[in-house]
Amino acid sequence: MAENIKKIKTAPVIHVAPSPHLSSMALTTRRMMIDVVIALIPVVLTALYVFRWYAAKQLFICIASCFAAEMIFMKMRSKAFSLNDYSATVTAIILALSLPGTAPWYVGVIASFVAIGIGKVIFGGVGMNIFNPAMVGRAFVMIAFASAMAASGYEDSASAVDAITQATPMDAFKQTGITTSLSALFWGPTNGSLGETSAFACIIGGLYLCMRRTASWEIPTGVIASVVVFAGIANLVNPQSQWTVLHHLLGGSLLFGAFFIATDPVSSPLTPKGKFIFGIGIGAFIMLLRLFSGYPEGVMFAVLLMNALTPLINRWTVPRALGEQ
Repeated sequence: MAENIKKIKTAPVIHVAPSPHLSSMALTTRRMMIDVVIALIPVVLTALYVFRWYAAKQLFICIASCFAAEMIFMKMRSKAFSLNDYSATVTAIILALSLPGTAPWYVGVIASFVAIGIGKVIFGGVGMNIFNPAMVGRAFVMIAFASAMAASGYEDSASAVDAITQATPMDAFKQTGITTSLSALFWGPTNGSLGETSAFACIIGGLYLCMRRTASWEIPTGVIASVVVFAGIANLVNPQSQWTVLHHLLGGSLLFGAFFIATDPVSSPLTPKGKFIFGIGIGAFIMLLRLFSGYPEGVMFAVLLMNALTPLINRWTVPRALGEQ
């Protein structure tokens, strides 16, 4: 009898709690946002090297405006204001890198307020937005200030390398059929939005995010695989085209979007299968817009379209419960 009582007293206590179950308490919003900032360093440095003070100006405008917007909108909702989670910082940097350096100052200000106010705070704040905030801000100014968003040439030759041309590589090929070399697309001495010119910088930062598990590798893998398939089909249909599969992968903001925009954990699906489907959908929409629309680029619209489909993908990919037949 005494032995039985002793066994009961020493039995392990099992605590059962509802999901989600975190494997590591170190995986916080702040740590994830810091990882994104670190991963963006190669892209930022490349932008500063290529565009010089144009990049510095755009980064300063977007960071200051996003901070101001965060404070104003949070106070309007009577919520505590804090920048310690670095979410506003990440939104500001990604937004700035998605804009051309020659965009007027008011474009960055308006895009920042739309990104924070309409893209994030209106849904409830961090972790509740259904669309990527930076892309919401960029989409607004892209439609409202289309001419100002064109990446025009730079008058001051000392502020950018000589390789920068009047048109971006995607625009040049779409309008005149001129093909930019793969080496230029890989290293980045081309015109365009601040963060899209160097595929090398995007790959370095993106691999860091995936190795840190801040970004899910299934999403960029799905994007790249989808683009390879559809671009390959396009090349087979039109073998005379000078714009190859590698040009589609390295050109424009595809890699920047695949690693830094599409991987937003809030606006992307929850399951690995859903994330892969999400990435495939983004890649398919990108190629659809590049090949059949008037836009030379399609990453921003592709991400926003798939953000809208995320709840449906989550329903499709609900994991089977333990013991379910």
